[in-house]
Amino acid sequence: MPQAIRVAVVTNADGTHLDQWLPSLAEIAEVESVALADPSGNSEKLARKVLGTKLREVHKNAADMYKKFRPSAAVISLEPRLCPDAIDTALDADCHVLSEKPGCIRAEDFAPLVRKAQTRHRHLMLVMANRSHAPVQEARRIIRKGQLGRIYGIEIHIVADQTRLTRKEYRQTWQCIRERGGGGHLAWFGIMWLDMAMYVTGLRVEAVAGFTGVVGGQPIDVEDTAVLSLRFNRRCFGTMTSAYYLDRGVQSHIQIWGEHGWLKLATVEDQPLQWYTTRDVKEPRVQEFTYPRGQRGYTPFFRSGIRAAAGLEEPPMTGDDCLALLQTVYGFYRSAQTERVQTVGK
Repeated sequence: MPQAIRVAVVTNADGTHLDQWLPSLAEIAEVESVALADPSGNSEKLARKVLGTKLREVHKNAADMYKKFRPSAAVISLEPRLCPDAIDTALDADCHVLSEKPGCIRAEDFAPLVRKAQTRHRHLMLVMANRSHAPVQEARRIIRKGQLGRIYGIEIHIVADQTRLTRKEYRQTWQCIRERGGGGHLAWFGIMWLDMAMYVTGLRVEAVAGFTGVVGGQPIDVEDTAVLSLRFNRRCFGTMTSAYYLDRGVQSHIQIWGEHGWLKLATVEDQPLQWYTTRDVKEPRVQEFTYPRGQRGYTPFFRSGIRAAAGLEEPPMTGDDCLALLQTVYGFYRSAQTERVQTVGK
């Protein structure tokens, strides 16, 4: 396998995160060149500015791009309603895929893509950049090393600003329209924190229940609040609040309790990781993880994803990871709608 590969970027007028994803592709040495497919043409100026000579081709049609450019990996920046077809086309072009979250509006639309990717020996990854964040990696190491022992319980909390929902232009984006985005705060924000909790613990959700609502009263057809009850495997339980409550900013944490101690992961706060363990220590105390600032963002995740596509390392997220996460999110939405507990993944 080559150590530097060709990468396709597929987007349109409603694509998200390109102002952060394109600089990542520009920085990553394993990206040899990039082609862009955007029928709207809106992203070409930014791509040329950010990618420079790495941008080799610009197309209106993704099928033409795949045929002419022959990339090894595709980055999909589209609204969730359009992602399954775009992912399917990329897999047919023999590409590994990194897709915007949640990547679909029904988990049932994503499952055949996972099977197809596995059959073709391609990686299929949702862009869950927090997985590559240093405190998250350290939390995973601590738990996998057994410092907390068996996990008893998990509390997940991610709250962003209600202010954005008061703006008409934001309410018209796909993030506020169920048939385009699949859901509201949980599908757009909360999904990342739910993924972090599953990633660092290695647990999977077996059943989910809860409620959604629009507590802020804005005219949207997706939730601004989701409250979840979660039953994980290995006799573990959890709760989650995923909501737009603040005037500005973000408040978040993942609290994990186990038989030997606890861990608090707060990736956007000043102190991102604290933990306490009674295992193999004479005097238990609260410990803190410090790391060089400036390492947060999309670049570490994209670097891992691109290196996986180049055959240089394991992917930062597998298709099975993606599907388990999506089955939990959309299982929860069914639970909120029916007011019944939903079994996940069966």
